[in-house]
Amino acid sequence: MKTIYLAGGCFWGTQKFFDQFDGVRSTTVGYANGKTANPTYEQVCRCGTDHAETVKIDFDESIISLSRLLDYYFLTIDPLSVDRQGGDAGRQYRTGIYYTEATLLPEIAAAVAKEEKKVGAPLAVEVKPLENFCPAEEYHQKYLDKNPGGYCHIPAGLLHLKKQ
Repeated sequence: MKTIYLAGGCFWGTQKFFDQFDGVRSTTVGYANGKTANPTYEQVCRCGTDHAETVKIDFDESIISLSRLLDYYFLTIDPLSVDRQGGDAGRQYRTGIYYTEATLLPEIAAAVAKEEKKVGAPLAVEVKPLENFCPAEEYHQKYLDKNPGGYCHIPAGLLHLKKQ
């Protein structure tokens, strides 16, 4: 089992998107790489905590590779956008790939290089070690399953790739 942390704008859609894939064992939405411990959603939105809305993804690499997960990730974001995805703007909506195992870095670097070649420019996606992660409040977990009409910046068709 491996773990990767992906910030892709609003965490509701990012969680829903990754939950569809075989090999993804669990996802948790939360706040990563900020300046405070255990922030609330209100603090992240209004108090300059510098956290990114992030999804912790535990995956079975014998079923789905990190490279594949990152290919999927790049389908859901504008990798050139700074602090904005879809209709959401602000520092908490930045994009980022955060890792806890340095052994994942070569695969991450290869995926980023591949995407940079594809878009023809350096990406605005942070690639950093995970400094901290705090799970979001329970009402944010699996939010789009609980609220199917909820806002999501990811096109609806991408939320059902597995079924296509």
